[in-house]
Amino acid sequence: MTLRLHQIDAFTERPFAGNPAAVCLLDAPRDERWMLAVAAEMNLSETAFLVRRGGDGEDADGFDLRWFTPACEVDLCGHATLASAHRLWEGGELAAGEEARFHTRSGLLTARRGGDGWIEMDFPARRPREVEPPAGLAEALGAPVRWTGAGGDDLLALLDDEAAVRGLAPDLGAVARLPVRGLIVTAAADPGADHDFVSRFFAPAVGVPEDPVTGSAHCCLGPFWAARLGREEVVGFQASARGGVVRVRPREDRVTLAGRAVTVLVAELTAEAGKVPAR
Repeated sequence: MTLRLHQIDAFTERPFAGNPAAVCLLDAPRDERWMLAVAAEMNLSETAFLVRRGGDGEDADGFDLRWFTPACEVDLCGHATLASAHRLWEGGELAAGEEARFHTRSGLLTARRGGDGWIEMDFPARRPREVEPPAGLAEALGAPVRWTGAGGDDLLALLDDEAAVRGLAPDLGAVARLPVRGLIVTAAADPGADHDFVSRFFAPAVGVPEDPVTGSAHCCLGPFWAARLGREEVVGFQASARGGVVRVRPREDRVTLAGRAVTVLVAELTAEAGKVPAR
């Protein structure tokens, strides 16, 4: 099987925006060291590896999906899941109206493509609970924090306004020393904006200094802002240099994340690159 990598910009409808992810469709499971080496070579926040399930019964449907940063495997990734679903429909592995089903370390995740080009994904909710800010948080951010919450293995920090989030220049070394996977920073959108809130996401401890658009963070942000604003659905803009839009609809212990995606690059791995790297 020829090994190809599709680089797909997720949570955007135009190239060179949103969050780029590499997607590799495999014919069989591969060694973890090789997948990590490929992810490090791609040097994107996430590289996704897909294997179609075989056999009989309900476990046979869909694909096994794993996500790797340049430094490690992660439990949940929204933009690389969006990119994976886009790849399967675009490549014809799934019919246009067929549901994408992914078996992951976070359980079964599904995705559907609407007629308007938006892809809706079913993810676990990570409703934040209020916690005391860890020592050094305000110093790491260089900005006052109004509220802090824990959502999964990430920390949520609420700032004063959209300008504070956009202008943030955190000390990434200090952020990496916080006892969390990543740091979500957020604020309400400016009046008249076409989104409800803004955010940024920093995870230097797992090899991602700043993630352009973070689907998993919106599993926390969506429930937080929907409750705060009294809305059933909210729209977030992740204010990184690339930027991207995520629609979120919380429902009990799940959330629907919606976004668009576009393929920007298709590459083929050489035979030598397909080998497991030496220890």
